[in-house]
Amino acid sequence: MSPGTNDDATPEADRAAPEASIVGAAPGGTGVSRDRLRSARLVFCAAALAVAMTAGAVVVGALRDGGATPAVAAAGVSPLIPANGDLDASITSLQAHLRTQPGDFGGWATLGLAYVEQARTKGDPSRYPQAQQALDRSLKLRPHYDPALAGRAALAAARHDFTGALKYADLALGQNPFSERALCSRIDALVELGRYAEASKAADLADSRRPGVPVFTRYAYVHELRGDVATARRVLKQALATATSRGDIAYVSGALGQLAWNQGDYRSALTFYARALAADDSYLPALEGRARAQAALGDRAAAIKGMEQVVQRYPLPQPLVELGELYEARGRAGDARQARDQYALVNAWVSLARANGVDADLDTALAAADHGDHRAALKAARDEWARRHTVHTADALAWALHVAGRDKEALPHAREATATGYRNAAFLYHRGVIERATGHTKAARASLKAALELNPGFSPLGAREARAALKAAR
Repeated sequence: MSPGTNDDATPEADRAAPEASIVGAAPGGTGVSRDRLRSARLVFCAAALAVAMTAGAVVVGALRDGGATPAVAAAGVSPLIPANGDLDASITSLQAHLRTQPGDFGGWATLGLAYVEQARTKGDPSRYPQAQQALDRSLKLRPHYDPALAGRAALAAARHDFTGALKYADLALGQNPFSERALCSRIDALVELGRYAEASKAADLADSRRPGVPVFTRYAYVHELRGDVATARRVLKQALATATSRGDIAYVSGALGQLAWNQGDYRSALTFYARALAADDSYLPALEGRARAQAALGDRAAAIKGMEQVVQRYPLPQPLVELGELYEARGRAGDARQARDQYALVNAWVSLARANGVDADLDTALAAADHGDHRAALKAARDEWARRHTVHTADALAWALHVAGRDKEALPHAREATATGYRNAAFLYHRGVIERATGHTKAARASLKAALELNPGFSPLGAREARAALKAAR
């Protein structure tokens, strides 16, 4: 919800019904042509999902928190791959080179990493098996070659196989303790596995061996997860001061914008996002973050326009859900249908992701709990919790249990999600609602108040519901 906006504008009868068909006739629609246009847009978005899902697999951690999680960022790409050059041309050149020099193990490792990077930036799922083949070829020619092992770590992380990512990162570091990519992949894997104390030590080690933008951003996130926002901000500003490439400037500025937004400092967030977009006007996390900050400041029209541009290019779960909630919050005729469309596309994304071997349980749990099948949400949350215990999986499981009516079982997980000190308004909101449902009224008031004081515009709908829950708890 955006401060200063009419949050009661959504008619109850027009609220989104997630189980509705995505191609059904619009209530009060104006005819076949409009439905055809709408259907064509959905078909386009569904097609875009196919090419976006690889990137989504890589950046989903970032999107989960709104765009700043550096767990699987571009940083640490092989120095042989141009950070801001033409990646496609580089791959073409490498392919031509390897046709004449097939024994070049270094070339194969670089090509494998280039495919991983191409999957991240271009959204081409076919690049994953190509990346694995290239990296395996390198390792066959030169067993224990550390750039290829580090590439396997990056590839595993892209596929959300964080145990595999940690294994290959350790193997690479066994060959080369100063491998920047392996050091970064090791931090990423430990964070995504919820092993935060080890991740902190890994970040300290990486900082001592290879200080620079890739390590700084991960160091900052590890501190943010522990509630040490001051250190996270200081380190990111240090990283920004040392960034020289357009890609690094956009990435670090975007991370600073997200950090500011998480603390409810929307003006600063917009300033950092503007700097990111000045460096790269197509940088999606900054476009998404700018829309989110605009919504929090009450400029819903700009937020919707910006988020529509984001999902047209990369229809990934979080921006789809946020756009749907923006439509619901606006509450105009037809907005409920548009909201349902966005939630339906999340389901399509999940199906495509799973078909291509990407673990999408966390995305399923988060989206379905609020806008889908509650039983599916709980199953997905339980499955993800069985694989890894992070603050994000704890929050997802707690909320899925809540919407399934199992608040007593949800409460320990809600508390676990906030136990590290990580300052996340959505987590506090979920905890407050669950505390109220279990009769912990005083604690509920404290949690809900903390959520709204921290980030009063944390969600187009969630913030409104948090205010209602706080009022009811008095």
